[in-house]
Amino acid sequence: MTEMKLKYGCNPNQKPARIFMKNGALPVKVLNGNPGYINLLDAFNGWQLVKELKQATGYTAATSFKHVSPAGAAIGKPLNETLRKIYFVDNLELSSQASAYARARGADRMSSYGDFIALSDICDVSTATLIAREVSDGIIAPGYEEKALDILKNKRKGSYTIIQIDENYKPNPIEQKNVFGITFEQERNEVKISEELLREIPTQNKEIPNYAKTDLIIALLTLKFTQSNSVCYVKDGQAIGIGAGQQSRIHCTRLAGDKSDKWYLRQNPKVLNLPFKESIRRPDRDNAIDIYLSEDYTDILSPGYWEEIFTKRPSPFTYEEKRRWLDTFTGVSLGSDAFFPFGDNIERAHKSGAEFIAQTGGSIRDDHVIATCDKYNIVMAFTGVRLFHH
Repeated sequence: MTEMKLKYGCNPNQKPARIFMKNGALPVKVLNGNPGYINLLDAFNGWQLVKELKQATGYTAATSFKHVSPAGAAIGKPLNETLRKIYFVDNLELSSQASAYARARGADRMSSYGDFIALSDICDVSTATLIAREVSDGIIAPGYEEKALDILKNKRKGSYTIIQIDENYKPNPIEQKNVFGITFEQERNEVKISEELLREIPTQNKEIPNYAKTDLIIALLTLKFTQSNSVCYVKDGQAIGIGAGQQSRIHCTRLAGDKSDKWYLRQNPKVLNLPFKESIRRPDRDNAIDIYLSEDYTDILSPGYWEEIFTKRPSPFTYEEKRRWLDTFTGVSLGSDAFFPFGDNIERAHKSGAEFIAQTGGSIRDDHVIATCDKYNIVMAFTGVRLFHH
């Protein structure tokens, strides 16, 4: 098949719509459902990310995409008891692939709601069982176990989009896209993300442990397929905060840092022990936790809301309590898709536990950025590689 007709483009008024190959057959098969234009953009970007994550780390990988940027990305490391609880998978047996998706989905569950999933490996029953429980638009993978495929085909009343991609497909090295009737052409971004990019370290502290090298690679690879400007915080093999598509880099750093903070705050006993009613669905719990962690949560909704969600109204999680907990947040790796122009980005990253940073370098204020890192004993590598993605 050289073309696939779509319902419409980005919006229902944009018809007709299709994807097609000028030469050869499409490298994908739709096994179920009817993918849309944005679904396929998410699918193809997500597939590139997980394929490169596996190549770079050796781990199975997964990502959760929304609107052509990852909401989360992770490798298949086991989850501890706390993560299993905050990701709502403490009652499931998780394979390596399922662990990768639980991490990718769980870091920012609100953004992952209605996601498009990409897996680096054949989808197994464990992963399909997890996906069946969540609100998701579709999945792309190199293959599916028979029983896993049956599970997924029953999702969304049988309309769940399931795509199989040829894992050996290699695109043309020159890519094109049309904007306003004008064709843009460039060489594909085939830059290889590896430890080689972490060799130039201008800071006083030059020690990057192996686990942090892996996390920095995950951060940089995630940024390679995230709408720019973008910043990514990573901890223990998973993105925990992604700031995408911001015009100012400090806003990227703040947005991603705020998401990382909420990820860590969710692990506080005060949040773990919130008295939810048994009937409350997971998405509603996610929303309630997000509101509870807001500074002014008591003013956001009427008391009646909390009575519907909880068996009793929880005590406030004060700023001082949250700050004490966040002060124990350490070992975080941070990547940026271009240089940091000012040290304010480092100041903000430090508040969210960043100890290892990889960024392009080359700003006229590199000296100020380096000095800010040295103030907090942060290790920073200059990669010399920009990772803009549009």
